[in-house]
Amino acid sequence: MRNRVGFDGENSAGRSHKGETGMVKDCFSRIGLVLAAFAFLGVQPAGAACQLIHATHSARSHAKAVETSRMLALQSARDLQRSRGWSHISMTAHAVPGEPFWKAVRPKGVPAHARLSPDLVTAQFYTTCFTGVVVPYVCTTGSSVCGR
Repeated sequence: MRNRVGFDGENSAGRSHKGETGMVKDCFSRIGLVLAAFAFLGVQPAGAACQLIHATHSARSHAKAVETSRMLALQSARDLQRSRGWSHISMTAHAVPGEPFWKAVRPKGVPAHARLSPDLVTAQFYTTCFTGVVVPYVCTTGSSVCGR
């Protein structure tokens, strides 16, 4: 049996089509809002714990300083995984300030004129580089490591 729509916007069962359409739209809006929140905030499994790591390395070339600081960050993440007994980790880029080796020469951190632009960012690593006091290039890489 088919429902008939009357002039007042109701079908023969007494329900408003506008109300049903509104409910469907409201449901999709809520689902969209939840998906947007997960996309913005990130999804971490229940019981996950996170820790910020950073690694600094210097080299004669900019590329080598970037590569080695990222390798050291990955090694720190794996060390953290072993020490916490995590079976799985994920890494997300996280900005950290450049960390000079010569803190006596640069007690307030890396001066603006020594910073190299742009910062180098991937899904896993946020790398900030600057000119060193003794070596030409120094890079600090940061990452948020989450595991369970």
